[in-house]
Amino acid sequence: MMQKVIFVLNRYKFFLITLIILILVLIFKNHTGIKALTIANDSLFQMLSVLPPIMVLLGLIDEWISRASMMKYMGEDSGILGVALVMLFAAFAAGPMYAAFPFTAVLIKKGVKFSNVIIFMNAWCVIKISTLLFEITSLGYEFTFCRLIIDFVGVIAMGYLVDYFMKKEDKEALYNENI
Repeated sequence: MMQKVIFVLNRYKFFLITLIILILVLIFKNHTGIKALTIANDSLFQMLSVLPPIMVLLGLIDEWISRASMMKYMGEDSGILGVALVMLFAAFAAGPMYAAFPFTAVLIKKGVKFSNVIIFMNAWCVIKISTLLFEITSLGYEFTFCRLIIDFVGVIAMGYLVDYFMKKEDKEALYNENI
């Protein structure tokens, strides 16, 4: 019983510390605490509105696309095709960055090359079709085109750099954990 309590406390220590701090702020600075609770509540409802459709989509991807197909098109031997596919997926993706993490877990589970996983995560942040359309109308196509070219190069370089510097044992453990 005591081990379970210690496990729960250790697993949720960041949440518990934050909760204690929030309670203290509510006691000593009521206005600030209420504002913090309001912001946390808004963030929670935003996340709850985004995550269910993403989880459904992930379930469909997990069932409909085989591991062999993912490895063929985005795995170790995928080359430029794998890079292009993960960038295309990220460009059409919708939602905030935290929505990319469940997709990343599925990519790892399906055996996608590690550099392609990193490229996907970086591209999710900076290369989105919806953002590009807004950017073209607001900042002009010259700026948008230059930023996009820099982002393509940077995202690909970052993917291969992280892959190069990450220890082989850590990558193997990551992939073995998700099989």
